[in-house]
Order: sequence, then structure tokens, then C-alpha cells
Amino acid sequence: MKPYYTRPLLTLSVFLSLAATLQAQQELIVSKDILLMGRAKPILVSMSGITGEAAQVIQFDLYVQGFAFTNAESAQYLISGSSSGNLVGRVTDKFSKETKVSKSYTGETIRRQAHAFVDDFIKALNGIPIAQTKIVFKNDTGKNSELVLADFDGHNGSEVTKDNTIVAAPCWVPGKFAIYYTSYKLNHPDIFSHNLATGARAIVARHGGSNMSPAVSPDASKVAMILSKDGWTDLYVANADGSDPRRLTRSREDESSPCWSPDGKWICFAAKIKERRSLCKISPAGGEIQRIPTNGVLNPTEPDWSPDGQWIVFTSQMGGFEICVVPSQGGTATPLVAGEDPSWAPNSRTIIFARRQGGGNRVLSLLDAPTKQVKDISRISGSNSQPSWAK
Repeated sequence: MKPYYTRPLLTLSVFLSLAATLQAQQELIVSKDILLMGRAKPILVSMSGITGEAAQVIQFDLYVQGFAFTNAESAQYLISGSSSGNLVGRVTDKFSKETKVSKSYTGETIRRQAHAFVDDFIKALNGIPIAQTKIVFKNDTGKNSELVLADFDGHNGSEVTKDNTIVAAPCWVPGKFAIYYTSYKLNHPDIFSHNLATGARAIVARHGGSNMSPAVSPDASKVAMILSKDGWTDLYVANADGSDPRRLTRSREDESSPCWSPDGKWICFAAKIKERRSLCKISPAGGEIQRIPTNGVLNPTEPDWSPDGQWIVFTSQMGGFEICVVPSQGGTATPLVAGEDPSWAPNSRTIIFARRQGGGNRVLSLLDAPTKQVKDISRISGSNSQPSWAK
């Protein structure tokens, strides 16, 4: 996870005379920060002049991306402007005196203007913006469930399905306004594709037994899924329309929760090896299964590979459910927060997940993985789980 900021290491005068040395030191800090998953300090910012809903949106958007608000004396970045009518926003780096953003926003709502301002700020820091991205998730209201599409912060939610049945495991098609999911719409656990722009749906997998956990490849040409059509619950890969399904695993233990590496060379999934649940990976062309060590935690499941390829986030069950991360090649896992169903944002640092409340209900929360800062998103009534972040 490459941070999109570094703190000043030297005074301005030394910086001007020793630019090459500073660059080398910053690169060392960046390399060190990459290893500080769950232990990084937030970026300090202050804000003046912007009030009301715009201020609330900016504070939320930045907090879940590793920023913390303080006074102008302590902050590195100074946000100023106005929000009476349209939003006018400006960001200055207090140390370099550089103006990062200076822009007026018009059209749309003040909320969307604030999201756009935050995205411009993040881009100015060479980060990947997420404030105008979308999520989809499962919403349980009694015995049935539907899928809901919303902004990343939970606002502007709308039902994708209205089938009065059970749905599960939504996943985005990379680069497209479309999702896959499992539905009991036809009184059987089948996998559907769903064009969110037109509402058109198609059956992708309707084999005997269960058809579960679709995961679309980065180039959108393939789909990995868990099928039990041959007697055991195994991992398969097929063309995007479900044709030519090929079995990748042959185990008497249950496989689950596939996800793809961002280069499309691997499918990561949860499996049982000698009665112990582990994360594994296999080439979509087939071949040997390789274990991904998650040292320090047990029972890993629900993996999701970060878009930058460096990390795998997953759920560990050790008494309770906990969100953890591990380097993508495996190693020592880092527990981050209690929860389950994690999904990476496009920036490879923010994670959406579900956390349990009393009475069995679940709410969705956002986590900045380096700092462990957490905020609940705007809640849709019912129990919300299994989020997937558009990438």
C-alpha cells in the first residue's frame, strides 16, 4: 500500500540545498510506511470557512482515507473556503506553501461537490480518489434479502433487486457498471449477471447443486465460482457468460470465497487443508494449489486482493470475527478490527466491512487500514452485509 503523502523531514532551507538527500530519505520512509499496516499515524489537516453538510462530508471522506482534523497550528494541510450556495475549496501545504487545490464547484448537490473536492485533494497528493465511487451490498429485511446500490458512504441507496427472495455474494465486474451475484429467484441458488444501467439480467450458472460466490476476473473475461455440480464443493472458472466451466480443485473439503489477483494470474480462495482452514491460490489455468500463510491468526476466509496487488484482506474467526491483512505472498497477518465481509476500495487502503450489532443485525463500516480509523456508513434499515466496492 503506497501512501500518498510524506511528512516534512527537514527545514525548507535544508530541503532546497539537499533535495537529492531528502528524496532518498523520503523513499526510505515510504518503504517503511508500507510495512506499518495498522500502525501508521494519520495525516493532520485543519478546516475553516466550510460549514454544514459540506464540512461533514469532507471530514468523513478524509477520515476514512487516513486524515485527522486538528487546529491550523498542528496541521500539515490547511483546508479553507466557503459553502454558502456552491462549494469553494482550497488546500495549502503549510510546510511547502504549495496550493494543492483551489477550485469552485457548481452543479449537483453540495454533498457531491464536497466529494469532488476531496477527490481533487487526494489526486493532488498522487492518491487514488474514492469519494465518488459506488458500493453494492446485501440488505436483509426479515427472511428475504435484496441488493442495494449506494455511494461509498452509504448515501443515495437504491434497490438493485426486488425479487422477495434470498440473494448473496454480490461482486462488481471490473471497469463496468455491472455485478454478479447468487440469487434464489428461480427457487435454486443460481449465479446471475446484472447490468445496472439497463437492469438486464442473465443466468451465468444454474447447475445441479449450489452455484455460489462469483468473482469476475480483472479483464472481465472470466468468472471464478464455487459449484457443487460434481458432488463436492469446488472452485471452477468459466467464461464470463458461464460457458465452458472448468474445475480447478478436487477436494472433499469445502472451498469458498474466490477472488482474483489484479494481474489475473491467480485466484485466491479459502480452503481446508488437513481440517484447518487456510488461504490458497491457484492459476486460472489450473495446476498446483499454493498455500498463502497467515501467520498469527487462524481460520482465514473471505479474502479480497488489493487493487495494487500488495495485500490480501480477509476475515479470521478466532472466537469472534476479525478483519486482518497479510502481504499477498503470505506472511505474518495483522488484525485490524472486529468484523467480516471485507472489500478493498480502489485506493488499496480503505476497506468496507460488516460489523455485528446486538440482535444479530449488521452495519457497514469503512476502515483506513494503515491508521485503523473506522466510521460507520449511512445505514439502510435492516441488516447490511457482504459489501463489494466498485473498481
